[in-house]
Amino acid sequence: MAGSWIPSLWGDEAASIMSASRSIPSLVAMLGTVDAVHGAYYLGLHAWIAVFGASPFSVRLPSALAVGITVAAVMVIARRLGNVRVAVAAGVICAVIPRVTYMGSETRSSAFAAAIVAWLTVVLLSLLGQQTPARRWWVAYGVLLTVGIYVFIYIVLIIIAHALILLSVEVPRRRLIGWVKTVTVAVAATLPVFVWAVLERGQVTFLGHRNEITPYKLLVSLWFGQPLFAVVAWTLLVLALVAGTTIRLRGPQAPLATVRLSQLSVLATSWLLVPAVLLIGGSSLVPVYTARYLSYCAPAASLLMAIGLDWVTQRRPRAMAAGLLVIVLCATPAWLAQRQPIAKNNSDFAQTSAIIAAHAVPGDAIAFDESVRPSRRPRLALHLYPTAFVGLNDVTLQVPYQEGTSWHDLAYSLSDAATLGRFDGVHRLWLIERSNGGTPDTYGQATLAALGYTAVHRHYTHRSVIFEYVDRRIIATR
Repeated sequence: MAGSWIPSLWGDEAASIMSASRSIPSLVAMLGTVDAVHGAYYLGLHAWIAVFGASPFSVRLPSALAVGITVAAVMVIARRLGNVRVAVAAGVICAVIPRVTYMGSETRSSAFAAAIVAWLTVVLLSLLGQQTPARRWWVAYGVLLTVGIYVFIYIVLIIIAHALILLSVEVPRRRLIGWVKTVTVAVAATLPVFVWAVLERGQVTFLGHRNEITPYKLLVSLWFGQPLFAVVAWTLLVLALVAGTTIRLRGPQAPLATVRLSQLSVLATSWLLVPAVLLIGGSSLVPVYTARYLSYCAPAASLLMAIGLDWVTQRRPRAMAAGLLVIVLCATPAWLAQRQPIAKNNSDFAQTSAIIAAHAVPGDAIAFDESVRPSRRPRLALHLYPTAFVGLNDVTLQVPYQEGTSWHDLAYSLSDAATLGRFDGVHRLWLIERSNGGTPDTYGQATLAALGYTAVHRHYTHRSVIFEYVDRRIIATR
């Protein structure tokens, strides 16, 4: 949670905040055309914003709390199949894995998906560990899985991972059948979200134009953020797999405690890799993958890293403590990078808003570059940091997002706005353009020149250029 308010909100968070800020009828209408797969998260965020507001700290706080819930589940899993030492190590590591610290400071559903999957796995262990599981555990598993899929549709892939876990241990046939029935009911209950995902599949076609599957992105960016942490993490992951294999080769001679650690290794490996293999493999046929979609697998990496650390330190508390300190130090650069002002996808909406607040005055007009895709449009700053734009005349606004079926505003071009008389009486206008490497595009500049406006100042942010235009007649009278 610390420092989560520092980075500017970015495009995906804008989709969350603006969707959740709508009235319920307006949100339902929007979900019928876009973002139905995020509907459950938006509804929850709607209730949160109604009570706590939509400041960067407020809207990111739920994700930080969800990470805390995730870490608790990771420790429960490690304690049940390992020991207190491994549980503490897994908890510390889970709290600092760069993918976890990132999703814990973002207004999206990733942290909630991780928490649900982690506790779903806890419930699975309860079902396996009891002689005759009580009905409430079956109900809990089914409800968690159902809610999880509504929160984030790719949680459905954890079913395959859990199936492999069940097959790796001797499960009574009756209990296996019970699990299959529970999963079937849960998936049946979530059919609406799958239908809507198919109907709205055009939203993710842009993923087909990205090269998300490269060695660096898979081995570093996916879960571990930076090369230094990735080297440490993969070393411990390999050691965990070696330890698990060694235990299994010992067969019946292995002590019970080490056998349980081997089971923990199987569980964590299935959780970490099965969804990744399925999603990344599926992206070769349909564009369905980006690294953030596998955020809920990151906690499994902490379990494997804890096992590897326990094995390499020979269960010596001081050595393990030293190892944990090294891991935390290796994660620190990534954590600090995530807390910089433009850390979220190089977003500069906060900087843009601060400049407008400092220089614009009520009665000025404002216009935005509408030539880029919705998640990058400078216009989003108006809704994410609204106090900076109070009193300004949005001359190109056509349909406010609250009244439309898209999550974003619809706007006129500057020329169309001029035809409609939107510039009548406008003496000063601020034009915010998206820039490429500090060089602005020419959106609307010719139109404004033809209307008699001259740029008298410009301000640069990381990804935007803010022009101050004044009517030439005013300049002439000076």
